[in-house]
Amino acid sequence: MVSPPGSTGPSRALHTSSGTNLGAFSTSDWILLAVVAGIWGSSFLWIAIALEGLHPGAVSFGRVLLGAAALGVLPSARRRIPRESWPALAVVAIAGNATPAVFFALAEQRVETSVAGMLNAVSPLMVLVISVGLSRKAPIRRQVVGLFVGFGGAILMAAPNLTGTDAQPLGLFFVGCAVFGYALSNNVIPPLQQAYGGAAVIANALVISSLVLFPYGVYGAGKSEADLTSIVALVVLGVVGTGMARAMFATLVGRVGAPRSSIMGYLVPVVAIVLGVTVRGEDLHALELVGTVVVLVGAWIISQQSPKTAAAS
Repeated sequence: MVSPPGSTGPSRALHTSSGTNLGAFSTSDWILLAVVAGIWGSSFLWIAIALEGLHPGAVSFGRVLLGAAALGVLPSARRRIPRESWPALAVVAIAGNATPAVFFALAEQRVETSVAGMLNAVSPLMVLVISVGLSRKAPIRRQVVGLFVGFGGAILMAAPNLTGTDAQPLGLFFVGCAVFGYALSNNVIPPLQQAYGGAAVIANALVISSLVLFPYGVYGAGKSEADLTSIVALVVLGVVGTGMARAMFATLVGRVGAPRSSIMGYLVPVVAIVLGVTVRGEDLHALELVGTVVVLVGAWIISQQSPKTAAAS
């Protein structure tokens, strides 16, 4: 859906839109996908390290504040967002930034990172369902096939790491809330990004998120026993994982649309596995290798030009 003639941007009604690139992923699309996947593949680790010395409130507030500050130095991020787009921007700020920041921090006190990573793989399917609801359009068959292939691969990758893991029901609920927030936000981002740019949308949303989380952050700071390691982890999480990566991902979402960009949820575990093997010397299970191949096949299916687009060109 596009803005009506004469308007300055997306309307007040929440809606999603197709990406500006309806064909196969371009080289720049793949680069954005790979860079953000590489950053977010380590995010769960940075959260866990930050929580060793900081309260979840301090981590949640700190990451969005640092993300806003990091983007604030970019001229493109200081673009003003008109009032008619504030409702959609509020959804990005609360559902896409504040909610995941709070609930992932709370969840990692109750579930192991492998469980959180596996549940995060549900996000692409949530994105698709919400996209259908907002756009009132049936999904493209290729996207549906690719998403389910990718989901199967994500399950295969996670399976070897789930044996004997500890996951409290409340922790699973928290991960579910965070994942739903991401899915809803990703569907609202495309028309905003196309109108104002990814950096401006995320920077403004992070400022709102910082205001929303300020009381929780003050409370968390009083409950924290910060050390240098946890502070460094929070800085990396905020500046790189929240500010820079969110802006780059918003750019990708605006280019290829919410459902196709959601394959990020399947690629993040791939990066986590690679980091575990190369950096931490972990063993690579056969199912993880098979799952990685399946995920990449699903990503390739989604990235291709849809039959409808090819026929129209």
